[in-house]
Amino acid sequence: MHQPALLEQTVAVRTVSGAEAAGVELPVARVAVDMSLPHLDRPFDYRVTPEQDAAAQPGTRVSVRFAGKDRTGYVLERAATTDHHGTLTPLRRVVSALPVLTPEIAALCRAVADRYAGSLMDVVRLAVPPRHATTEKAVLEGTAPDRTGTTAAHLPGTAWDHYVGGAAYVRRLGAGESPRAVWSALPAHEPGVPDRLASIAEAAAATLASGRGVVVVVPSAHEAEVVEAALTAALPGEPVVSLQADHGPSRRYRAFVRLLTGQARVVVGTRAAAFAPVQRVGLLVCWDDGDDLLAEPRAPYPHAREVLTLRAAQEGAGLLLGGWSRSIEAGLLVATGWAASVTASRATVRERTPRVEAPGEVDLAREGPAAAARIPRPAWELVRKALEKGPVLVQVPRSGYLPVVACQGCREPARCRECHGPLQLGGRTSVPSCRWCGRPDRTWACPTCGSSAMRAGRVGSARTAEELGRAFPKVPVVLSGARADHGVVREVDEKARVVVATPGAEPVARGGYQGALLLDAAAVSGRQDLAAPSEALRRWLAAAALVRPASEGGRVMLLGDPAPIPGQALVRWDPAGFAERELAERRELHLPPASRMASVRGSARAVAGLLRYLERPDGVEVLGPVPFSEEEVQALVRSDLAQGSRLTRALAQAAAVRSAHKEPDPVRIRVDPTEL
Repeated sequence: MHQPALLEQTVAVRTVSGAEAAGVELPVARVAVDMSLPHLDRPFDYRVTPEQDAAAQPGTRVSVRFAGKDRTGYVLERAATTDHHGTLTPLRRVVSALPVLTPEIAALCRAVADRYAGSLMDVVRLAVPPRHATTEKAVLEGTAPDRTGTTAAHLPGTAWDHYVGGAAYVRRLGAGESPRAVWSALPAHEPGVPDRLASIAEAAAATLASGRGVVVVVPSAHEAEVVEAALTAALPGEPVVSLQADHGPSRRYRAFVRLLTGQARVVVGTRAAAFAPVQRVGLLVCWDDGDDLLAEPRAPYPHAREVLTLRAAQEGAGLLLGGWSRSIEAGLLVATGWAASVTASRATVRERTPRVEAPGEVDLAREGPAAAARIPRPAWELVRKALEKGPVLVQVPRSGYLPVVACQGCREPARCRECHGPLQLGGRTSVPSCRWCGRPDRTWACPTCGSSAMRAGRVGSARTAEELGRAFPKVPVVLSGARADHGVVREVDEKARVVVATPGAEPVARGGYQGALLLDAAAVSGRQDLAAPSEALRRWLAAAALVRPASEGGRVMLLGDPAPIPGQALVRWDPAGFAERELAERRELHLPPASRMASVRGSARAVAGLLRYLERPDGVEVLGPVPFSEEEVQALVRSDLAQGSRLTRALAQAAAVRSAHKEPDPVRIRVDPTEL
């Protein structure tokens, strides 16, 4: 079906009359009004009064009358003409004369909205924090810091010498150029050996020496604190600002205004920092870009890596995507030549990494029936020997005691009789309870065979810590995870102890761990998820990077039937090769990131309505709809990368038509989803 005329019509440009202009040189303000309706995703013209003329500049926050209500908006530009027929409504007021939506960030928000088939204002809300008037006044009255002497000379200048092409990358940043690189970082635990923080600091210092600013984006608040502290120490005299969405209104807005006004030119933060208004940005850094914490959970669901990639292209800035692992999306940038690969030589990799083992059935055959144990004898031996020299890390995919239980007789998963969620056990003698609704079930019986006996379906971190505590009664056992009963431990000393942690909650050990066990590998690498293999390797490498190098006896053992491809990539410590192989498979299967794909989810009626309005560009195919849950269906819309922008534009236009027709039931459009 063709788009209705309401989305295609054009009108003649009209010069604003003298009465309307009233002595104002550019009397028209084009305003992006803060609304999420897709069919209203365009600027609207308002009249600027003489009293508002000086303050209502592009980027300022204003209040306007729209559909009978006062709404916030942003002035995108001032003009002398309008295509509106009739008298223009004046701006209600200028909320603040501070231009918070700079032209660069406004263009970035528009590009991100187009990339993800969303609306401009949904992205602007992510980029510009709510105004805090008292904080704004205090920051504007402050003075810019003295940065005299802040140059790359403050750093030893050796961190990047360990990587092929690394030193040249930093030299180009210092010369004012904008190189783009995908960086496979190496662990470092020895004093005097530069680590990832030193590498980031050296790249930042080189950029600052060229007179440009730096943006560093990391997945978590704790990681932001670590990087901020490292940059503050490495860049004396240079203010380093932290910008995070979960900071309070005053703190977040203070950081935002300091960057906007040039009082600081280095920012470290979570995904919200990707839009930070740094003046003359020269380097955009994203650490661990494969972490799903960098994907925005609100529409249009942009990923910080893609935001920074778009920003680097638009503003001509350098880009550095780094991590222990390498995402498939970063691998695509290397494969297309858009970014260079910065890795260490194989000799340096062997020197800096631990020995990794992944024993299979053949390797464990001599153990007899014990080979099927969750922790076989060779793993116990690794822990025993490693404890003689230092701490040992044990990574467990799930927290809790027995997070998944099943019937002892027929092995049917145990489920809640109220909401059908999975049952779990919080201890050896506890009553089973539902992981979804929390209801206890004291009289559970299997609906299939009638048995009331349960067996472990998955073993959690608490049960694992208990088993290790019994095996090594004289060794302290530390439990680290997101659960409220024990919380996340950030650091442990170099003394012998066993640390049991869930992915992402592994404490740093002073001097590194002597050994590590990565348990239940199939629970991560065997998930029915497009990103499961790469996510598994990312988690394993993050834990293995905390272990001392093989030259100091550091050993890592991967257990639990891992998927062979990510398992072998871990053994070889070859994240770049893994990304190349995964990308080749994605190309054969026509899957993201080798293609552009969007999922459309909602009720059957809503999805069918959107697909009815969708004008498919050539080469676009629709798969489905098929049931996704009890209430929703999902359709997949796919094209090659060359048609990607046309696909997302067509999806946005179809959503706008639904919105204009006021069709019921929401539809969620997610571009390049990992769950298919």
